[in-house]
Amino acid sequence: MDNFTIAQKTLELESNAVMAQIKHLDSNFKKAALLMKNCKGHVVVVGLGKSGLIGRKVSATMSSIGIPSIFLHPAEGLHGDLGVLMKKDVAMLLSYSGETEEIKKVLPVVKKIGIKTIAMTGKPKAQVWHDCDAIIDCSVEKEACQYNLAPTSSTTAMLAMGDALALTVSNLKGFKKEDLAIFHPLGTIGKKLTMQVKDLMRKGKENPVVKFNATVEASLFVMTGTRVGATSVVDVAGKLIGFFTDGDLRRYLQKDVDILKKNITLVMTKNPLVVTPDTMAINAAKILKRYNIDNIPVVDKNNKPVGVIDQGDLLKEGIE
Repeated sequence: MDNFTIAQKTLELESNAVMAQIKHLDSNFKKAALLMKNCKGHVVVVGLGKSGLIGRKVSATMSSIGIPSIFLHPAEGLHGDLGVLMKKDVAMLLSYSGETEEIKKVLPVVKKIGIKTIAMTGKPKAQVWHDCDAIIDCSVEKEACQYNLAPTSSTTAMLAMGDALALTVSNLKGFKKEDLAIFHPLGTIGKKLTMQVKDLMRKGKENPVVKFNATVEASLFVMTGTRVGATSVVDVAGKLIGFFTDGDLRRYLQKDVDILKKNITLVMTKNPLVVTPDTMAINAAKILKRYNIDNIPVVDKNNKPVGVIDQGDLLKEGIE
């Protein structure tokens, strides 16, 4: 079997393992979701080895979408860190085999404290889980490993089930996009959720504007001076009446070599697309992409150009 075939088979087996988890969305899954939704403390995720790595990611996902969560390493827990647990928490224990020695030792202590417990496992009938309040089955038929040994399909399925549970609980708790912005103040997600056009637009001397009586040549100097490659055109009252870009210039030069001496109003785009300062930056990016343009004027409530937003500035912030 060549390397490409191995890669293809791996993806097929793991994707099938994830799809097969749909049949495990049963009463136990629903009970687990309600336990987490009603939790007054933290969802404490516990796992060791590969399951622990999956648990860390699931815990991080929950914290980012409105479900307070922490990860607890079971070995560290057995050496004092179990003190982090409180009765109002919910513990979610991950072990595909149900035979992880540290999990077996942690679980009785968790129950003694009076904490509700959720198991996420490939062996839902394992003896260790008999006292758990909800047991989520995430078993798979076969590992993607050619020897059916290395955790591959099983960890992928466990991660997918963890995401499914987290998103279900988040929805039950009424988590909204606006809430997501609070937990992601930095990075691409935060910028997409919070950044407005006014935060990125070029304004003042960097905002190219010419009057209606300017020539194309004069307009070109303004465009070049601001490095935007476009300019807004205003009437005598300073209101936007058109927009002209270097792309327009190239197209007109092919038709008329004397275009530079002509009035800008003869070649500008009349009634151009505009955005306002409080338009979300992500929405401005969508407009640029939809109409295949590089920049767009920003106008105030009186239709006066107060800035220009450029695709390059959006891309620098990871907004596209």
